[in-house]
Amino acid sequence: MILEAKNVEYAYKSQKDRKVLKNISVRFEEKKFYTIIGASGAGKTTLLSLLAGLDSPTGGTVLYEGEDILTKGLNYHRKHHVSLVFQEYNLIDYLTAEENVKLGGAEKPEELLSKVNILQETWKRNVMKLSGGQQQRVAIARALASNAKVLLADEPTGNLDEQTAVGIIELLKRTAHELGKCVIVVTHSKYLANEADEIVRITNGMIDS
Repeated sequence: MILEAKNVEYAYKSQKDRKVLKNISVRFEEKKFYTIIGASGAGKTTLLSLLAGLDSPTGGTVLYEGEDILTKGLNYHRKHHVSLVFQEYNLIDYLTAEENVKLGGAEKPEELLSKVNILQETWKRNVMKLSGGQQQRVAIARALASNAKVLLADEPTGNLDEQTAVGIIELLKRTAHELGKCVIVVTHSKYLANEADEIVRITNGMIDS
């Protein structure tokens, strides 16, 4: 077990009587591909944000390798334990694909760009001149540049056509099964969800068993 939410609850400060997450307990392991699914507003992205250390739960704890992530601090957790991939890619628009991956900590970005099937002739091209699928692959390569054992993705195929999305899903599966990372993806896609080793379904802020 690499990452765990233990009796986690969350409520917005302005609406303390309305809990977004209610007593969530779920464990995640390395070398596995997980999807988190549920209706809009169910609490999927909130759970991902707490696992990423982007916010703190209002109840319960998030544990990394058995230790509360607050012990070393959320900044430490975000820097060393997890890497993030977003629907909007969040690339630096004035940099090349190669330069964006370097920002993730890669000394040799070429190796990672090759792993995510970005052709060599596009490595030094401005990322804004790449297709959506290529940009998402660059974003994943940047995430892989980190030594973090956990990769978290929020709707990584949401802006992509079906064929391109299938390629991204295969890449995420390989990241878990071949590179040994724990990959956790929030998605609305039934196809993506069904490709997971395990599905975490959230209904009205609770794990639906």
